[in-house]
Amino acid sequence: MPQGLNVRSEIGTLRKVMLHRPGGELLNLSPDNLAPLLFDDIPFLEVAQAEHDRFAQMLRDEGVEVLYLDRLVAEALDAHEGARAELTEEFLSECGVGGARFRYAVRKRLDDIKDTVSFVDKIIEGVRVDEVDLRASRSMSLADVMLTGKNIDSEILVDPIPNAYFTRDTFSVIGGGVSINHMRFETRRRETLLGTYLFRYHPEYAGVPLWYDRDLPYHIEGGDILVLGPTVIGIGISERTQPAAIDCIARQLLWSESRSGVEHVFAFSIPHKRSFMHLDTVCTQVDVDTFTVHPGILGTLRVFELTRGRGEGDVTIRQLDGSLDAILAKALGLPAVRLIKCGGDDPIASAREQWNDGSNTLAVRPGRVFVYQRNAVTNGILEKAGLELLEIPSAELSRGRGGPHCMSMAFWRDDIA
Repeated sequence: MPQGLNVRSEIGTLRKVMLHRPGGELLNLSPDNLAPLLFDDIPFLEVAQAEHDRFAQMLRDEGVEVLYLDRLVAEALDAHEGARAELTEEFLSECGVGGARFRYAVRKRLDDIKDTVSFVDKIIEGVRVDEVDLRASRSMSLADVMLTGKNIDSEILVDPIPNAYFTRDTFSVIGGGVSINHMRFETRRRETLLGTYLFRYHPEYAGVPLWYDRDLPYHIEGGDILVLGPTVIGIGISERTQPAAIDCIARQLLWSESRSGVEHVFAFSIPHKRSFMHLDTVCTQVDVDTFTVHPGILGTLRVFELTRGRGEGDVTIRQLDGSLDAILAKALGLPAVRLIKCGGDDPIASAREQWNDGSNTLAVRPGRVFVYQRNAVTNGILEKAGLELLEIPSAELSRGRGGPHCMSMAFWRDDIA
């Protein structure tokens, strides 16, 4: 398999992809913490894992090497002396545990885990109050008092990271580099710590160009980033991605000495609401000249093109007129593109199947795409348009609001000839 990173399209033959298999973090979801952890319902873990395993095996059957987030991070930590302790300290500073006694107890719980993969899994899973030994430290503070005895209002000491199986969002491979994203909601920001350590210390990936960093002040998420071609990037202005973040990443992509190859950044302004949380929830590319889109964005979409300005580091911005298909065709250098509507012309089916990730597809090569089995109307339209579908079950996976595109981060795609 090829080494390093190479993603210069959404449809080039997929060779290497990163997933995260859902684990104990889903068992730490409860009705009380669903909303702050960005879930609408509690998945049945055993079924969610079976569905995810099916997805991974189907990828392998297509010749794709499947990498797992926890193993990659563990390899990075094992490759550099002191990296695990460094991550532990950063994690403790961001996990919301106040009070020296509880902080000591959580650190001890993590330090007691000998296997590095299990250590990473525990960070993702979260820590319950009954897992820690409070007798290990005599230090006491008000923060500790409020977390003990009758004062405690939760059995969860450190929140889980249940969105981790949506690996698309926390960092984004663009060309031969990566954007480590600043997540919109606090509950997802610890996820990007894992990406930071992966790309800081992993023997294969350390030192790749960094297009954006989690410490920058503006939020941007990977579901809003579509690599449309070797010189063209699309980014959504959405509920989760700010225009100021696009300014920052565009300047880096357009002017970086690392030579991203990007010459045009297209910013797509979509409605700012949960059902349209990212650009890839309403639009993904399925073939060289074909996209699936949710019709609900077509009447409200505004598109801006960012290119190099005259002076060093300057960026020129202009608003584009015309229909989405005309804009995409021009951006890709094609005479025309097809837009296939999620749910067709049925507004109820469109809304239902977009909510169930009908527009969130993953191409393994041009014209051959992963879709959720449940979106029968959209899938039928895609098949009639000549696309080859790889249907995966999603009764439980889709409870977290994300489809095949959300659940995968391409590390290597062959370039389109």
